[in-house]
Amino acid sequence: MERLSDMLIKQDAFSAIMMGNHALVRAMLEAEVKVVTTYPGSPTPEIADGINAIPEDKRPFYFEYSVNEKVATEIAFGASMNGHFSTVFFKSVGLNVASDSLVQLPLMELAGGMVVVLGDDPGVNSSQNEQDNRHFARMSYMPMFEPATPTETYQMYLQAAELAKKYRMPIFLRMTTHVCHAREKVEFNSLQISSPDWTPAFNASKEGPFIPITVTVHPMKKRALKKLATMEQEAETIDVNYVASPNGNGIRGVISASMPAMSLMENLDTTDAKVDLLKLGLSYPMPKNKVLEFLKSHDEVLIVEELDRVMEQEIKTLAYDNGLACKILAKPDTMLGGELDPATTYKLMADVWPDIFTKENTLIESESTVPRKPTFCPGCGHRAAFYAIKKVLPEAAITVADIGCHTMGSFEPYAVGETLLSMGHSNGTGAGFSIKNDSRKVITFIGDSTFFHAGMPGIVNAALYDHNLTLVVMENGTTAMTGQQPHPGSGEISDKISIDKVLEAFNVKFIKRVGAYSTDKLVAALEEAIEFKGFSVVIASHPCMLKFGRNLRRKKKDFPNIMTVDKNCSKEECAEIMKFDCPSFNLEEDGSLSINPILCIGDGSCKSSSKTGKLGLKKRSEVK
Repeated sequence: MERLSDMLIKQDAFSAIMMGNHALVRAMLEAEVKVVTTYPGSPTPEIADGINAIPEDKRPFYFEYSVNEKVATEIAFGASMNGHFSTVFFKSVGLNVASDSLVQLPLMELAGGMVVVLGDDPGVNSSQNEQDNRHFARMSYMPMFEPATPTETYQMYLQAAELAKKYRMPIFLRMTTHVCHAREKVEFNSLQISSPDWTPAFNASKEGPFIPITVTVHPMKKRALKKLATMEQEAETIDVNYVASPNGNGIRGVISASMPAMSLMENLDTTDAKVDLLKLGLSYPMPKNKVLEFLKSHDEVLIVEELDRVMEQEIKTLAYDNGLACKILAKPDTMLGGELDPATTYKLMADVWPDIFTKENTLIESESTVPRKPTFCPGCGHRAAFYAIKKVLPEAAITVADIGCHTMGSFEPYAVGETLLSMGHSNGTGAGFSIKNDSRKVITFIGDSTFFHAGMPGIVNAALYDHNLTLVVMENGTTAMTGQQPHPGSGEISDKISIDKVLEAFNVKFIKRVGAYSTDKLVAALEEAIEFKGFSVVIASHPCMLKFGRNLRRKKKDFPNIMTVDKNCSKEECAEIMKFDCPSFNLEEDGSLSINPILCIGDGSCKSSSKTGKLGLKKRSEVK
């Protein structure tokens, strides 16, 4: 099988089964992107994996993991202003972090052009909400492409890149989770990699102003709106906006985009229903003439879109303004969330047009699976830390979670972390809980990647006002939840930035660093921190064991030890050990404890859960 790295830089045209995220990387190369930036977040991390698969000496563009999405956007913006075509990518809620700068981009004259790749998440597969970022396109006057397949991802990126360069502007490419992760056979063009021209092209005196303030912003906004109007004309003729008519007769029609459009195509291809489909690939600005023509030629049109009523509102307004008699139908309020797969879209059409989509023929929905609680990996330092934290939490303590692997501490048996907003919120929120609060202790949590991403302002504020709360920094040396990407404190990008020294520079008076496996020492440090009057910080540190294990396997090695349990372990003690919640533990029907040798890594972090030493270590080679 040909390696991904070889396929991505293959010079000849070829076809291959490829994930949407990886097809995007090939498109970047063909579009001659010069600067690419990101902050990792699902469903987009595999884009970075594809980029990193290309050896640096063969990669013709600059790539970096920026400290957060806002910084990543600003770097891509600066590069584009300097004449270098750029791309930034991040997940759905990452746009919130980037938005303060991003909404200004269309006001600027981007000499190199810029594509902003979004990984939206209908269905909340890996996010804290399923926000519909199509609203951001409208708010910022930025055009938006919506691919539905890996092939369309590849093709639409190339089209977005061409238009972004042509009109010197930013353009959204909005992917969703199943578009990012879907695989199909993609036809790729030939590739000629050449050395990029890095000559600086920025010229403020000729192309400015670039300072959006009261006296300048209105002319800049007019320029943005003029470009948007030009893009609307492009939307009328571009080939990604088209009518698909497998069985159409002009009576009923559907308008859709992205993955729901593919679900509808499947529905129409597997039935004899006579329904036309207008599929929008460049969905904003909407091709009004094409939509009007479709509405005029049909008696009824159903709008099918995931999440909010964005297209529906625009199309109904368009129909009303033009006095059309076409009946426009849409999904019920019960479908304002979740993904629109083939079974769901068929049910929607069966509800709207029961005469041609019979309920009896409704596609079989996927079988429901048994719910499985998210948990920490075997040997995770966060589990050991929460085991210690649970021992010292004062009665009625208020615990504030943050984004990261440690968020799973909010589940049983630990149930630590009772509220969550966004990355880095914990210390601002915790400070709010602490105001005039002398009766309930406040404990906040943050991971080391989030510390650098968005946590420092809240920590500075807590130190500045000496809010009475205790912060536990859950340090594992990587950006673990999204795939072990580097961060400023991991030491993989440059010299490691010490969290301890950063805290000292913030004038934090109480700082203690303890190994997460050292339960007794961690308990003592936490007790002292909680009793401290004012802002205190405990760093519970241990390397990410998933990353450690992967590095071992790359070296063809394995963890040398495995945990064992004494056969004389009583039912009561076995039940107590189970509270440590390691996934390698199994409580048998007779109350005894067994250890799964496949999952156990023999790290010994669980030994503190046995008061009488019933847990031991054995060489893995000795286990049958």
